[in-house]
Amino acid sequence: MTIIKVVCGIIWREGKVFIARRKSDKTLSGYWEFPGGKLEPGEDSIDALSRELLEELDMKIANTKYFGEHLYSYNSFTIHLIGFTCDFVSSSFHMTDHDAWAFVRTEDLIQYKMAGADWYFVNLLTK
Repeated sequence: MTIIKVVCGIIWREGKVFIARRKSDKTLSGYWEFPGGKLEPGEDSIDALSRELLEELDMKIANTKYFGEHLYSYNSFTIHLIGFTCDFVSSSFHMTDHDAWAFVRTEDLIQYKMAGADWYFVNLLTK
């Protein structure tokens, strides 16, 4: 099975965390996630996260720190998801891969239809 290395940001602003919903024409459409994306060959994880957030959400972040990682298998592929906590700096919220976004309290994350791989971090954040 193919393993895809993906980074995601657990992005904080005023005590709330940022999530975004995947567009209808994307894999896992309708699911909410901690945004990020695939690492390019030879790319540093933190650089990949900054690049992906800029490309997908026109978002700038700061104070990026490793949070954790795990493997999650969907039907036809496996994701090696690497999470980083970071602080929100700015965004125009121009979205290329998403159709909605929100800053939510960690205890409210369980009310969202989160992507399977992201539940690992939801569980860590809500303990």
